[in-house]
Amino acid sequence: MKWHCWLAGLGFCVATSAWAQPEAEPVDAAASAPAPASISLSLSARKVYEQARTQLVQIRTVLKGRASQTSVGSGFFVSAQGHIVTNFHVVSEAALKPDRHDLVYVTADGREAPLVILQIDVLHDLALLKAADVPARQFDALPFRPEANALAQGERIYSLGNPLDVGFAVTEGTYNGLVKRSFYPQIFFGGALSAGMSGGPALDQEGQVIGINVARRVDGEQVSFLVPATFARALLARGRDAVPLKGDAYGVVAEQLLAHQAALTERFIAQGWKPATHPRYRVPVPPDVFMRCWGSSEPSRTGGLDMERSDCVMDTRIFVGDFNTGAISVRHESYDGSKLGPLRFAARYAQSFRNESFTRLRAEHQTAPQCHEDYVDRNGLPLRAVVCLRAYKKLPQLYDVSVLVATLDQTQAGVQGRFDAQGVSFASALALSRHYVEAYAWMR
Repeated sequence: MKWHCWLAGLGFCVATSAWAQPEAEPVDAAASAPAPASISLSLSARKVYEQARTQLVQIRTVLKGRASQTSVGSGFFVSAQGHIVTNFHVVSEAALKPDRHDLVYVTADGREAPLVILQIDVLHDLALLKAADVPARQFDALPFRPEANALAQGERIYSLGNPLDVGFAVTEGTYNGLVKRSFYPQIFFGGALSAGMSGGPALDQEGQVIGINVARRVDGEQVSFLVPATFARALLARGRDAVPLKGDAYGVVAEQLLAHQAALTERFIAQGWKPATHPRYRVPVPPDVFMRCWGSSEPSRTGGLDMERSDCVMDTRIFVGDFNTGAISVRHESYDGSKLGPLRFAARYAQSFRNESFTRLRAEHQTAPQCHEDYVDRNGLPLRAVVCLRAYKKLPQLYDVSVLVATLDQTQAGVQGRFDAQGVSFASALALSRHYVEAYAWMR
């Protein structure tokens, strides 16, 4: 599953998956019929929206010196002094390219005024803004739900925002707990979010903020995600009296990514590897803690090369403007070429190794890959290993590292594995590479 943020028009994040999803079950018409309950819910939604209407805003990124907008999202007031919470991806163009973009907010009654960025939290996709028009003005603010008052599974919640730039709206849905295997906590919202609602609030029936709209799955129905309100509350506490950001925010982003990669590296190494991942070798496959692993099998239909594959990926990606980073992925492929013979298998096996690419981002974002190839003896198990590093040009001290490994002990079979870590320090890149290569061994 991958996260994508749309910023060319309506700023929004979506999650996509390359894996097959179960078929949707048909809706039981009788079970969905219902009159009094739906009337009651509609009245609740109307009440919540009317109470929160004056605290809602649309966030527009506009070209500097022009009225043309380049992206739109949503936000909401969280203090009487004019502090506004939204997603980082909603304001990323203005944060990373301030010489070309400005920010404005538009209220439900059509008033427009400028905004400044006080602080950002890229790890949770949040930004704290402040109205810059009338410093002495008092604003209506939405209250946060007390943390001690936990939500119950199935509790009704209401997501507000400006979907598709067509007007302010409210969407009803349910609280379904936290997302499984997410590196950072996210709320599973059983409701429909649309582009343009990013950064808007999700409220309980008392009108208190429980989360911030952030993303939806495009390969499912009523599967959306919220940033828990606790992170927005913490951001407000840190940035309430901060001075507006000066210049681009790449330095702040890099600092936060360095903290993220340190935590990610520590947790990844500490969790170890799954046992019994191959009948002949110990092949590194991470446990399903904050990653999902999927397997596939491709037997040859023409008497050629049989292959089994495992892919382990993180749902969590850190959005940094034109690209995502801050994730780890691991995969391996087991090849059986007994039907080919040694020479033909060797040619196909080597070709598969050479087909790997080590360039992920455009040259404006990263340096060219610097690679080192060697042969490694793992207690009698011969391996061919390639390690490649690419540095980020605007995020100092951060790199992408890729490790490619192939077993060389058999003439008609073998395993090739790949490890990728994005946005890690040089020290973490070395530690992760060593941890991965040393996981290969004979099965005992």
